[in-house]
Amino acid sequence: MLHNSFHKSLSRLPRNILSRCLSTAPPNTTLVIGGGPVGLCTAYHLALSSPRSNITVLERDPTYARASATLSAGGIRQQFSLKQNVQMSIYGRDFLRSAHELLRVDEEEVDVQFQEKGYLFLASTESGAEVMRRNHEVQVGEGAGVKLLNCHELKEKFPWLNTSDIVLGSYGETGEGWFDPWILLRALRRKCQSLGVTILKGYPICASRDNDTGRILSVSVVEQHGGKDITSMYKVDNVVNAAGAHCAQLMAMLAGQKKLMHPIPVEPRKRCIFFFHCATEQKDIIVPRIAPLTICPISNVYFRSEGHVEDSGEATGNFLCGVSPTKEKDHMVHEMTDIDYADHELWEEIIWPALYHRVPAFGEVKLKSSWAGLYEYNTLDQNAIIDFHPEIPNVLMACGFSGHGLQQAPAAGRAAAELLVNGEFQTLDLGMFSFDRCYGKKPPVFELGIV
Repeated sequence: MLHNSFHKSLSRLPRNILSRCLSTAPPNTTLVIGGGPVGLCTAYHLALSSPRSNITVLERDPTYARASATLSAGGIRQQFSLKQNVQMSIYGRDFLRSAHELLRVDEEEVDVQFQEKGYLFLASTESGAEVMRRNHEVQVGEGAGVKLLNCHELKEKFPWLNTSDIVLGSYGETGEGWFDPWILLRALRRKCQSLGVTILKGYPICASRDNDTGRILSVSVVEQHGGKDITSMYKVDNVVNAAGAHCAQLMAMLAGQKKLMHPIPVEPRKRCIFFFHCATEQKDIIVPRIAPLTICPISNVYFRSEGHVEDSGEATGNFLCGVSPTKEKDHMVHEMTDIDYADHELWEEIIWPALYHRVPAFGEVKLKSSWAGLYEYNTLDQNAIIDFHPEIPNVLMACGFSGHGLQQAPAAGRAAAELLVNGEFQTLDLGMFSFDRCYGKKPPVFELGIV
């Protein structure tokens, strides 16, 4: 099992530790479990909309050394086929653009290093191009700055790109690119604390439930203070499950001995990122000075420039890249040691051949480093779940984003806060992401032609 399995954590505790519980939180606390982007954005919006709320965020590792967000490529795009996903990412785009004001505390500058260098999707078949055109209508209809480019326009815009087998491209001219997840997390934590949110280092170990309603009455938490573990019992009004890749484990722990009829269909998967350098001066070959996050057709290998790049600056030759494993090799992660290393066969067998085919300059590259992280994979339809659980009606799930959580966190956090305060969505109608599709009451919702 994963190293932060709640049952394993409980088994390691001294036998008498539960008898030393301290009730440290006032009644009617909203306990947010998971201090990543979604959890912090939920706390942030909840504190703004309900200033008198008692909000506590629980995060096991405030260094975020193994957090999905900090180990990701830090991307944001509006190129989706579902308008709700487009809307969520537009909200995220605007949040990032205004982060210097929204997250300011005591005049401290906040710069999340948002580089709007774009995403570039490529279609190599006419059927793929037709899907791209339909998606484009949805995207521009919601206000996304996306432009379709034919083969000639692609070559003119990106002269380093091999377009010999490309029919159509979709390029995010504005609002898409990448940013620094660590800076965003740090700024969100500081802002939440300035709004009265309590942020604790620790993890939950068990919960008590009302036998009649199934509601959570309290959650026992191991808090870590100065190297010591102190177990506290939090009486709660609501619990927010923002545990990312570990959300299903958390839900099972909260359910206790009465197992859920409808568990969350989300599991941790492994994703790898590779950092490479390309020779910046090559005879008769154009080297990308700034490459948008480009997704190769068929293989779905992606790459983008890395580091702070200026439109008029010299090429750095530094790039990030990655690809999802094949379906046969994409399995649930059971041990955290599985992400101690990247799977280099992905680089050798899939990524580098695709890179070299798409960008001739990538024939001369040197792999500099690599890493792996967890990915919260919704096995049903790879889309978010933002809803209360029908069997534990005061547990709000904000999880299952399947690689989109970082960019959609601001919108998801606002949506979660609206459900907690008002019982309904108000800013964006995200009813499509309700939990009832996870047990057959509604159909799943799929993205078309989008990774």
